[in-house]
Amino acid sequence: MAIEIRRIVASTQAILPPERFGVRELEEIRLILRGGSVVDWRRLNFQTREEVDDFLRLCQFRPGEPVDNARMRAILDEAVAYLRNVFRYRVADPVAEPESIHDLFLIASGVGPHRKWRRIACIVLKVMHTIFHTDSRELLHRLPIASETLARLVDERVQGWAEQLREAGAPVVEFKGSVKSRESTITKLLAKRETVATQIFDKVRYRLVVRERRDVLSAMQHLVTHLLPFNLVVPAQTENTLISFSGLIESTPELKELVPLLQLDPYEATELEWEKKKNGVPNEFSGKTYRVLNFVADVPVRLEGPPACDSVAIEAYQPAIVFVPVEFQFLDAETARQNEMGENSHERYKRRQQLRVLRRLSRGLVVPRRLGRRTEEERQGE
Repeated sequence: MAIEIRRIVASTQAILPPERFGVRELEEIRLILRGGSVVDWRRLNFQTREEVDDFLRLCQFRPGEPVDNARMRAILDEAVAYLRNVFRYRVADPVAEPESIHDLFLIASGVGPHRKWRRIACIVLKVMHTIFHTDSRELLHRLPIASETLARLVDERVQGWAEQLREAGAPVVEFKGSVKSRESTITKLLAKRETVATQIFDKVRYRLVVRERRDVLSAMQHLVTHLLPFNLVVPAQTENTLISFSGLIESTPELKELVPLLQLDPYEATELEWEKKKNGVPNEFSGKTYRVLNFVADVPVRLEGPPACDSVAIEAYQPAIVFVPVEFQFLDAETARQNEMGENSHERYKRRQQLRVLRRLSRGLVVPRRLGRRTEEERQGE
């Protein structure tokens, strides 16, 4: 009963302290903190059609509108055809042809008369998630729309969310957005051999500083209920040296009660976490005591009017929904202050990154004497 009460409270309050999180909120927070993927999930946590409607609206669909219903049905049909043709899956009719698209999400949550088909509903939704991503990225490449226009549309959505966050009473100390400069993009590409332009996710980025560390969790929960759905957090693009999920569980008795209901072991490190532990500091240019929570999400944007709706080439993609990758940085005020001191400062970070680029560019070549002196000074500064 206590768990159910907390779930109801979570659905009606704008700002939730961590001790009031229900199973759904806890699963979503873990996804961000550990850089996981919904493709690894085994169930959802929706209880009502209204909750599904809220989720679909975050994806920029408009439940009830014919064009939106048709698009969601088309994605469902393609997902079912894929599973049947490639893997010979026997997709039950209540999943393949639900009376309403809402039923599919509720079945995947173990709710309703067809809950026995939960597993296959989850599988279908995973494929639908992938198709939605694929279509949206293809659409973005086909549209004659400038990146500056997309950045403006995203900024309007994110700034609107930040204002909602403040109005809801969140202790926001600082909020600001920025777009990575061309020079910074080039430096980042040169700094790491494995990086290519399509892998730079932080061209558009936002930084949120709240009063206390636990306020970070409440702000994250507000983000995935008011700006973007949890499934659009980009897997393996989380840098978290700020909050331990297992530590959160251990320090919050109310959350520890929920552990038996979680679908994955909360104490087992993900492959991503083990990889980062093996390789040391997640970002090699950061100071050793630098602490932050960075994650990347695909912010959905619905394009209306020219050029979106007048193009015959994209008629099959209506409604025209595209994704713009955005980096979010969350931290508390004390950590933000510590991050600007000594080896953790942004100036030192850029210096270490630029030094790596200089060494890589000059390897095997004759370096101008002045550049060589500057490099030596940089070494001494390290």
